Amino acid sequence: MRLSSLLTIFLTFAAAAVIAMVAANFSVSLIEDSSEIGVRDALDEKGMTWAEVEANGLQVSLSGTAPTEAVRFSALTTAGSVVDAARVIDDMGVVAQEALAAPTFSAEILRNDSGLSVIGLIPTATDRDALVARFNSLEGSSGVTDLLETADYPAPDGWTSAMDFALSAMTNLPRAKISVKADHVAITAITDSAAEKARLEQTLRRMATDDLTLEMNISAPRPVITPFTTRFQITEDGASFDACSADTEQAAARIIAAAKSAGAANPQCTVGLGVPSPKWADAVTASINALNKLGAGSSFIIADADISLIAAETVSQSEFDTVVGELENALPPVFALKADLPKAQDPNAGPPEFTATLSPEGQVQLRGRVNDTALRELATSFAKARFGSDSVYTATRVVDDLPMDWATRVLAGLEGLGQLSNGAVTVTPNHLQLTGNTGNPEASNEITSLLAGKLGEGAAFDVNVTYQKKLDPVLGLPSPEECEAEVAAIVAAGKINFEPGSATIDASALGTMDDIADVLKRCGDLPLEIQGYTDSQGREEMNLALSQSRAESVLNELRARRVPTSSYAATGYGEEAPVADNDTEAGREANRRIEFRLIRPDTVATPGQTTLESTAETGDTGNDTPTEESATE
Repeated sequence: MRLSSLLTIFLTFAAAAVIAMVAANFSVSLIEDSSEIGVRDALDEKGMTWAEVEANGLQVSLSGTAPTEAVRFSALTTAGSVVDAARVIDDMGVVAQEALAAPTFSAEILRNDSGLSVIGLIPTATDRDALVARFNSLEGSSGVTDLLETADYPAPDGWTSAMDFALSAMTNLPRAKISVKADHVAITAITDSAAEKARLEQTLRRMATDDLTLEMNISAPRPVITPFTTRFQITEDGASFDACSADTEQAAARIIAAAKSAGAANPQCTVGLGVPSPKWADAVTASINALNKLGAGSSFIIADADISLIAAETVSQSEFDTVVGELENALPPVFALKADLPKAQDPNAGPPEFTATLSPEGQVQLRGRVNDTALRELATSFAKARFGSDSVYTATRVVDDLPMDWATRVLAGLEGLGQLSNGAVTVTPNHLQLTGNTGNPEASNEITSLLAGKLGEGAAFDVNVTYQKKLDPVLGLPSPEECEAEVAAIVAAGKINFEPGSATIDASALGTMDDIADVLKRCGDLPLEIQGYTDSQGREEMNLALSQSRAESVLNELRARRVPTSSYAATGYGEEAPVADNDTEAGREANRRIEFRLIRPDTVATPGQTTLESTAETGDTGNDTPTEESATE
């Protein structure tokens, strides 16, 4: 009976244990299912369908490949909001990311009267300290505001050359902004005049390498035109402006269109300040239309608000009255018209005349009539002051019965002639004519305004000035290649000699140095290397030092002649790159030389390769003894 009771108890406990185990397994399965479904639903709601969810007991494993690290972290956070974050197992991967692209490097340099600032992102390889040092070295610089950042990526192709160009360009730009990118430089600047603008643009173009994209937006202030002048004439050869002024681009376009309708070919008009009325274009176009009706031989000049019209002698009185009446009614109220119909003159009656001629060589001759000795002396002194004392020849004659304003007309004509490279001025009692050539594209405007102001209202004059690019002091500058050819021609005709065993240039070579200096002064900032060479006699180190000293002597001689040498370099190469056999006396003398080499941006300096070459004799004229031996004593 007792054994039966024990068995019953044991079976009861066993049954309870089995029931407990079944209940536990059921509970675990229920928890796993609820956790997996809950996490799965939460991930699906956020669009993370790529994630796989698997429950293992209380743990929830996430697997799959997330598109980014941020998305992977978001999946973990989402799962942790459903179950305890400690139960979440991260088995997820992330799609491999491409390497970060290098940033776009750029720099912006701003310079004005307050100083210089530079901002941008540059490669770490760029020598930042050297950049700032170069900025600080600029003349007039009052300090540099350095806002540069760096990134540790390789410098892109063209970055270094673009930055070097920007640094060099900034020396010519006291007020400018330069934006630098690889192979690209954009310059925005302000100049003091149109001539300075043209000079600066040409200088920058010459400095730029072929592989550099250069954008320039250089502005110049509009000129103040006093008096505000326009002169238009119609001759047998066609219609043309001696001077044309406008207050706006739109006004200039209207005036040019009217001039073309009257027969002018390629008319130009200067936009400037000083207009007497906003109706200026109305007055000018009305005057051009009137002149077109009068025909060849007629002209008009507008100086400020005064209009003087002179009709051809062939115009009939009735036609003249009709055209002038129409013009008077068409003019804006501010403008006053004075019209004249000249009478025909006796062709055999030669009027009194004064002439002055200026030759291309700068020689001036004064001929004709003056009304007293004081005017003759005054005209001669004025011409000497303007053209040089040794360049003026006077052959004027004092006569009576000349107009009261004769002195004013003569001196005004000489002042106008002084603005030409060559030409002539003829003064008569009723007319002044000035013709010639100039390198100033605005000379016709400037001379017309000058004469209008000096001669007064209604004065008759003609200005026939031709602009020639070769005479322009800016556009007429020779190219580096032209400079190269000129210097080559000079040095081919003469040697640069040195005193024996020294770096002192022999007196016989000073004339050659003068000629070279004259050419280089016109060439501007020319990248030039002055190279010194010796023969192979003596010790190599001493020859190298001697060649360096001689190259520097040539550079110093050019500086003494006021040649701008900031872009020049002097380098001694010693015995390198012989041009002849050092075993003969003639060969050694040929190897003792100075060479001038034009350094082109796309080439690397290599001794002995140049078209600017001068054999420099290193001894007294006629001395054939090798002088390098003196350097080794």
